[in-house]
Amino acid sequence: MPKFVIARWRGLILVCVVLWIAWTSYLWWKDSWLMMFLVAISFVILVTGIFIVESIFQRQFRCYSRNLVDQLDHSSELALTELPIGVFLYDQENKIVWHNSFIQDMFGDKDLIDQSVSDIFPTPETPAGSFSLIMGNRSYQFTHYTEHRLYMIQDVTPLATMHKRIELERTVLGFLQLDNYDEAGQGLSDQEEAELQANILNTITTWAKRYDIALKRIDTDKMFVVTNQQTLEELIQNRFDILDLVREQTRQHKIPITLSIGITNVGINMVDRSNHAQAALQVALARGGDQAAVQGKERVKFFGGKTNAMEKRTRVRARVISGSLGKLIDDSKQVLVMGHKDPDMDALGAAIGMLRFASLHDRPAFMVVDQPDMTTQRLMRELEQHVLGENLVTASEALEIIEEPGTLLILVDTNKPSFVVEPEVVKRAEKIVVIDHHRRGEDYVEDAVISYIEPYASSTCELVTELLQYQDDLTLDPLESTALLAGIVVDTKNFTARAGSRTFEAASFLRRHGADLFMVQSLLREDLTSLMNRSELLQHTKTVLGRYALVVGEEEKHYDQITIAQTADALVNLHGVEASFVIARRDEKMVAISARSAGKLNVQVIMEEMGGGGHLTNAACQLKGVSLEQAEVKLISHLEDMLNNEGET
Repeated sequence: MPKFVIARWRGLILVCVVLWIAWTSYLWWKDSWLMMFLVAISFVILVTGIFIVESIFQRQFRCYSRNLVDQLDHSSELALTELPIGVFLYDQENKIVWHNSFIQDMFGDKDLIDQSVSDIFPTPETPAGSFSLIMGNRSYQFTHYTEHRLYMIQDVTPLATMHKRIELERTVLGFLQLDNYDEAGQGLSDQEEAELQANILNTITTWAKRYDIALKRIDTDKMFVVTNQQTLEELIQNRFDILDLVREQTRQHKIPITLSIGITNVGINMVDRSNHAQAALQVALARGGDQAAVQGKERVKFFGGKTNAMEKRTRVRARVISGSLGKLIDDSKQVLVMGHKDPDMDALGAAIGMLRFASLHDRPAFMVVDQPDMTTQRLMRELEQHVLGENLVTASEALEIIEEPGTLLILVDTNKPSFVVEPEVVKRAEKIVVIDHHRRGEDYVEDAVISYIEPYASSTCELVTELLQYQDDLTLDPLESTALLAGIVVDTKNFTARAGSRTFEAASFLRRHGADLFMVQSLLREDLTSLMNRSELLQHTKTVLGRYALVVGEEEKHYDQITIAQTADALVNLHGVEASFVIARRDEKMVAISARSAGKLNVQVIMEEMGGGGHLTNAACQLKGVSLEQAEVKLISHLEDMLNNEGET
């Protein structure tokens, strides 16, 4: 406040008035007229003085107020025009009617008046409140006051640059492991093994120096990785080229060495971050190795995976899993077996095998059934007529069974909770066992008591057969052994794909236990309708990107999953076709895509990007709420991105 206001004291005037009244009263009481006259004169002088003082104060206050208002007006005008904050107003037609010099400086000599706001600023569709925009190489913070039709803009480029710098310098931890170092060294002399080790370490060390990565060897075949977010983005951009370098360097060996990487920037502290990195490495190894798994905030991204997984499982592991599973069933009151939606022969055969496994431990077991397709209908009819038909339950019945204490849930031929017949059963289960041969993705059962996921196996039926071999007093019904053999035959395409020595041993074991080859042939026999549908799909074959065969069915025509898959199988066998994709509608709401590869393209990664999964050469996905044309555009977009990066193959 100004000094003349602070210095003003109205109490002095009040004191003077009180004293004058008191003195007048006293003189009136004394009856002194002369003094009364003098008092009257003093009163006039007092009032005049008060009036003069008040007039001076009012004049000074009005002058001060005018100066303050003028100063505020000038300051407001200066703030609107000169401060580093942009302000502009728009009318009811969303056109700019006024702006300050900050806005003009943003666009130079361009005339902005009567221009549409959306034409000048790429604002969101519902630009309410605050939002950020990047225009050129500058970052701006917009604040929108809709009731006043006003925008305020602040240049936050320095702050955004600082945030970006902090993010790029964020610590990233990871683990790097040689997948099959011990196997590759077998049969080599000490000198050859030392030379191989030195060459690989030199390659990895050179790569680490190029990207400014700190490495610490913690085991013969394992290293600890420390870097930052900027380097991680470079690695992602280059698709983790170290995977190709190590693979190519050892390609001439009988067993080439591949690399697996688990890396992440997720975690509230370094201990948590290292745990996430270790988990990412385990996911990469569970998917067969030769790839990098990058754990992000929302999902895991995979790079590499160009080779088929080398078989690493041993009979010791199968025996240990078999014994552990037997003890777990002994500690349970009953068993519930469930496969994936739209079950194939592998899922049904594996489920039947686990029913037999539970019966060997005298525990009641039930199998959750789903709507069978044309191929599995024959096996389902055989089951319904068999004694096993009493063990078949629906999804609704499974929900009641899983609520009973002591129920063990066994998932076969899938490790994704979203793919099972009834996902709610998985959520309610107390104890879960997973037996699968598919590569583990980002969506998997995390709290399984036993997780027997072996991507090196040809089929889940092969894994279940090996588990049964280590059970005492094993007897198999002909239907049970035939169902297991049928699952192996389907997934190996009559032992021509992904069939190893253990596959033939499992088939031989089942044959000795009564598997009927004629019944297998009968179960897998194709009908005329399927043949005609497949021929109809083949008529729509076209080539995309010069190397891939693509089939897109008719929008109004529906096909079963087996027909779609068999069409993809037929196309990939054509000369010059690196991969085949068949897109067809399953029903009114679902579009299915089956993908097959001749070995060069990793179709599993393509299908995972679209919400599915599978193997390197055999994968699929299902899309809901899209047209066939939209599915085709989405698929081709992923293929083009893959070709541009030349890394996800």
